[in-house]
Parts: sequence; structure tokens; C-alpha cells
Amino acid sequence: MLDRLKDTPDDQLIAQTLAGNQQAFGVLVRRYERQVAATVLGMLGNCTEAEDVGQETFVRFYKALASFRGDSAVSTYLTRIAINLSLNELKRRKRHRSFFFFLSSNDTEKDQPELHLPDPTLQHQQYENNETVLKALQLLDEKLRLVAVLRLIEGYSTKETADLLNIPLGTVLSRLSRAQEKLRQIIIRL
Repeated sequence: MLDRLKDTPDDQLIAQTLAGNQQAFGVLVRRYERQVAATVLGMLGNCTEAEDVGQETFVRFYKALASFRGDSAVSTYLTRIAINLSLNELKRRKRHRSFFFFLSSNDTEKDQPELHLPDPTLQHQQYENNETVLKALQLLDEKLRLVAVLRLIEGYSTKETADLLNIPLGTVLSRLSRAQEKLRQIIIRL
């Protein structure tokens, strides 16, 4: 049944899901899980919270299906949910860190998630490059990171990025330029 649904357009999968066909929603999840994962990993790094945010993205999408009007593509809608949940997680982390400022640096390092990409098919050099980029992204300011992830990792156009973030096109361009320069500086240091 899933093979039969794999080429079904998104709007039909949504209609089938609303009619009770859970396999149709499974096709949507499989269709967009890599994109959601890339967005969340770009924002949070590879950690347990990223997996939770990825799952919560699809839970929220499922709950909102009845009100989804189709004004934007499903991919755009899911990316927006993933960004909002990632930002919430980053805010939670900041609050959490403020409570633990008294920990020694050794204790803090022990609690930090190790960033790595689990795909064993990646060649060693590509793996190291991806790990370096993920680490560098985590060191960017949230606003710069959002634009960098959407433009450089997700491949959204400048206009799509502006629309997703609800900011002017010029702001996207300036943040992208600053993000790229900061990423260069960070990667040189790493």
C-alpha cells in the first residue's frame, strides 16, 4: 500500500490522512523527514533534543492538518514548525544554562552532546567536514544560524527564506553575508 501512495501529491495524502488513512501520513513523514532533520540538526546540533524536536514537528503537523489551507507547500510549513520548535528549545537551553552557571567547566563539557553525523556511508573526510560545519553553526547567533541553515543547508531561495522568517529580503542577504563570514572565521579556528 505504501508503494502505491509514494507518488501521491501532498494535498491528496493530507485528504486521505484526514479521512483516516494513517499510511498516507506515514508517506508524508518519510517524504519530509530528511528535510526536517536537516533543519533541526542545523539549529540544535546532533543531540537527543534534536530528535525530540523532529518528532514533535510531525506531531504538530498532524494535529494541524485539518486547518492546513495549503497556502504554502508542505515542506515550507514543516520547516516553519521545525524552526519554531528549535527556537523554543534554544530558549529553553539558555534558561537551563543560567541555572547551572556554577558548574565547573569540566562538568559542563561532560554534559554537552557530541556532534556527529551517524550516517556510516559518508566518507571520512566528508564526515569531518559535516561535523565541522555543524559545530560552526552552533556558534552562530540564532538569527544568523536560521538564515544560514535555510539558505545553505536547506537550499531555500533568498525570497523563500525571507517569507519563512517574515523578514525583509535585504535582511536575509545581510544576515547571510555575516553568517558566511563568521562561519569562515569559526571553521578556520576549528
